[in-house]
Amino acid sequence: MPDTNAPVVEFRRVGFAVGGARIISDLDLEIRRGETVVLLGESGCGKTTTLKLINRLIDPTAGEVSVEGRATVDWDAIELRRRTGYVIQEAGLFPHFTVARNVGLVPSLEGWSRAAINARVEELLRLVGLDPQRFSGRFPRELSGGQRQRVGVARALAADPPLLLLDEPFGALDPLTRAALQREFAALSRRLGKTSVFVTHDVREALSLATRVALMHAGHIVLLATPQEFLDADEPRARAYLDTLRVGDLPPNDRGDDKRASPQTP
Repeated sequence: MPDTNAPVVEFRRVGFAVGGARIISDLDLEIRRGETVVLLGESGCGKTTTLKLINRLIDPTAGEVSVEGRATVDWDAIELRRRTGYVIQEAGLFPHFTVARNVGLVPSLEGWSRAAINARVEELLRLVGLDPQRFSGRFPRELSGGQRQRVGVARALAADPPLLLLDEPFGALDPLTRAALQREFAALSRRLGKTSVFVTHDVREALSLATRVALMHAGHIVLLATPQEFLDADEPRARAYLDTLRVGDLPPNDRGDDKRASPQTP
């Protein structure tokens, strides 16, 4: 039987370098079942590289990354990616596919029946707040930015993967749409109990969504903390981020209205 207490994702002294230039160095991180770990940091600090190491878009040049107890280099890359829902900025939808075909792509590759795919597409579109009757037959060009991101989240969930990877998925949206989708993603994460790794450079977004925040700088994690611990931290880079916020900018759970505890492993 699988060890339910084992981390879903684990980095052990992981490094990644290109042409002698180190992007990630001696990275250690465990991501537990059911939590949302947010990788926070400036552009170029290694956030997206860390994310890509999880679903084997790249392989480490030092150390080991494991998913569900198996080193990523021992996984078949396609199998691993089908077990990790992946959401990127601008959703990355296939422009010549309808919404229904985009959402149903992975289940179709997995050999699901047409009836099962149609039912799953309808279920997921409703889950992300899109009426299947209105949106199934549309193409990405016929959607707003927020609608495309909703479809991207639905597609990532389609085959019920145990792990979600999100690379600044709301970064290109206007502030009101972004805030609405952040709230909906937080509610969806709690409802589904998914394990998520979320990349952002927005500290407010990190504090709103994370069970733990991994603050990165120059390929290292300089602070790993719950949102409340982040607010209380003496780490200079954390303080620099917090200095950009006004009190009213803090999400409700970090002002003490709705404190969120880090999940307990079963």
